[in-house]
Amino acid sequence: MERICLFPGTFDPITLGHTDVIRRAAGLFDKLVIGIGVNASKEPMFSLEQRVYWMQEIFEDDPRIVAASYHGLTIDFCKELGANYILRGIRYVSDFEYEKAIADMNRMLAPGIETVFLTCSPLYSTISSTLVRDVIRNKKEEAYQFLPKEVRW
Repeated sequence: MERICLFPGTFDPITLGHTDVIRRAAGLFDKLVIGIGVNASKEPMFSLEQRVYWMQEIFEDDPRIVAASYHGLTIDFCKELGANYILRGIRYVSDFEYEKAIADMNRMLAPGIETVFLTCSPLYSTISSTLVRDVIRNKKEEAYQFLPKEVRW
C-alpha cells in the first residue's frame, strides 16, 4: 500500500518553517501532497494560484512532493487522494492541543486515516504565516528572511 500523506494548510504565505516540516516529512511517505485549503472565513493575502505556484517552484526537484488546492473538509480531500495520513506541524504545546482536537474529530470521521505530528525545528519555531503577513504589510523586504527564496513579489 502506497503511503500517501496530506499536509493541509492555507500557506499564506509558505514560510521556512513549513518547508522545514515538508522536507523532513517527505522521507517518511511515498507521496506528500501539500493541500492548500480554501477557508471561507479567511481573506488570503496571496491568491490560491500564487500559493500553488510557489509550492511547485520550491519542490520541483522532488517528485514525491506535489501541491494541490481543495475546498471543504480536509478528511474528504484525503479520501479523494487516497491519503492514509495527515501531517500537522507543531511549534508549541498550545499548537498540539488545537491540532489534537482536529485529529480526534478526523479519526471519528475516518478511522483509517492517521494524523502524524512533526515538530518544527527550533530555528523556525517563532515563524508563523500570520506574523510574516504583518511584516509584509509594514516592511516587505524584511519578510524575505522568513520565506523560501522562491517566494518573492
